[in-house]
Amino acid sequence: MRRLKNRSEFLGAARGKRVGRSAFSLQANARNIDRPGIGFTVTKQMGNSPERNRIRRRLRAAAKACENGFEPQHDYVLVGRREALSIPFGQLVTDLAASISKIHLKKKS
Repeated sequence: MRRLKNRSEFLGAARGKRVGRSAFSLQANARNIDRPGIGFTVTKQMGNSPERNRIRRRLRAAAKACENGFEPQHDYVLVGRREALSIPFGQLVTDLAASISKIHLKKKS
């Protein structure tokens, strides 16, 4: 998986679909690049730097566990929330897998 590094990539994902959970918010946007891209962000409002880094590490590990669910030609951004520190890791992975599935559901016309 590619890592998102540029502000424009994060802003592009913010314009796409969103799914919210208690521990994170997942944003996704389609792009014309073969591999899926993923970025992580945690604002200063979520705590001091050790707490923010711990949230980011847990989200990275959960994303790695759900790696097969991410579809090619999409960029994803995980916006961490403080609850990511307190919920069990298994629940975090389950929530992320469900969020990825929900983002890619096709609406019936």
